[in-house]
Amino acid sequence: MALKPTLRPTRAAHYLQPGGAWDVPSLDAVLAEKTPGAIAERVASVAGGLRARGVRRGDAVAWQLRNVDEAVLMYRACWRLGAVAVPVHHGMGSADAATALAQVDPRVVLTAHDDVDGLMRLAPGVTAAQSVARPNDLAVALFTSGSTGAPKAVLHTQRGLAYKARLMREVHGLTSEDAVLMPAPLAHISGLLNGVLLPGVAGMRTVLMEKWDPDEALGVIADERITFMIGPPTFFVALMAAPGFGHERVSSLRLVSCGGAGVTPAFVEHASETLGCTVKRTYGSTEAPTVTTSHAGDPPERARETDGRPTGEVELRVNADGELWLRGPELFVGYADAAQTRAAHARGGWFRTGDLGRVDADGRLTVTGRMRDVIIRGGENISAAEVEAVLEAHPAVRQAVAVGEPDQRLGERVAAFVVASGPFDLDACRAWFAERGVTRFKTPERVIVVEELPLLSAGKPDRAALRRLVG
Repeated sequence: MALKPTLRPTRAAHYLQPGGAWDVPSLDAVLAEKTPGAIAERVASVAGGLRARGVRRGDAVAWQLRNVDEAVLMYRACWRLGAVAVPVHHGMGSADAATALAQVDPRVVLTAHDDVDGLMRLAPGVTAAQSVARPNDLAVALFTSGSTGAPKAVLHTQRGLAYKARLMREVHGLTSEDAVLMPAPLAHISGLLNGVLLPGVAGMRTVLMEKWDPDEALGVIADERITFMIGPPTFFVALMAAPGFGHERVSSLRLVSCGGAGVTPAFVEHASETLGCTVKRTYGSTEAPTVTTSHAGDPPERARETDGRPTGEVELRVNADGELWLRGPELFVGYADAAQTRAAHARGGWFRTGDLGRVDADGRLTVTGRMRDVIIRGGENISAAEVEAVLEAHPAVRQAVAVGEPDQRLGERVAAFVVASGPFDLDACRAWFAERGVTRFKTPERVIVVEELPLLSAGKPDRAALRRLVG
């Protein structure tokens, strides 16, 4: 299917001026500048295979792979053709995957490494060496949980991602001498930006991990001389606590960038001292990747205490309710669902983040909370409403509320308060979620059966009171 954005937020006129930072070529052209010949040949081969399968500009191509080279090839091949890359998290359950893909109706769906290799054998000698992509072509549809429980397909253009990649290369000061370790899924915006795009524009090495293992990571960092890492604090807490940790094994690290729940001033200070490198906070989302971070020369205390300054031309605004609004060239151009797009945008092209924050006089952002009921477990966004809907579909559950339980390693875990009419415990909960094909990390890890839920005056569950019970 040819996937088109349902609504393009209005952008300030200066973003579109020729010759400015926003005037960039297609993503395929930007990445081709520093792509080694061997990789370029493989990209052309996979793109040729996709074209032989009938994929054309604007078509959606989906796959479900772990962090492997083939996933990078799929991104690059789609962009060569001007097609829309639709990566599905490798851990996503069958029910969630079906719901997500229904939004984009992909022309091709691949589920294994062999499927990608097969594209190169589909039409021997047929390659797509010449790009037909245009800067305004949609580049990706990335899935993220929403407060309503329905997955959102977030749409980004080639121009927007090319701009962001070039910008973050400068902000982080990355060169071909750097090497990044990427354990975050390439189906996430962090994995895409820092494991695919940044290495492509900087000409640096990427080392992919299929599954996060702190002991294995220590060996990789030492052997591959890793200089750059980005991820939620859970990765680095586990790394520093690993039995084999030693300063000599992480001596190559020079920059660690952290975002998500649990990035506190105490964490930044401890990690900076323990890892012996620059550790800084960042803020962003699938819709607005890395919009604030600390920059070179910023006072260390400000890097600990705030989520940094805006990157590039992004603009920040805090409305009367304390909600953070964003506007800038790197923002997504809409969701696959028109209603979701309209609900997320305000007049003038401002994106309503759903996060609470404040902006200091010097322009630095500090995120203080969330307006939406989203649980962030190890960097994964989980809709409380989605978890509750699965729970309440169980015949023994009358009512359920899911909240985030603080966790030192993961930031938050899913805890469920349940009013039950029959036997229901954690084992029953796990079995039910598995039977329904729900992604494992969304399954509650604690079930508290109560006679009744505390209510607010309007009759809604008092989520704050329930969070205090598990906090």
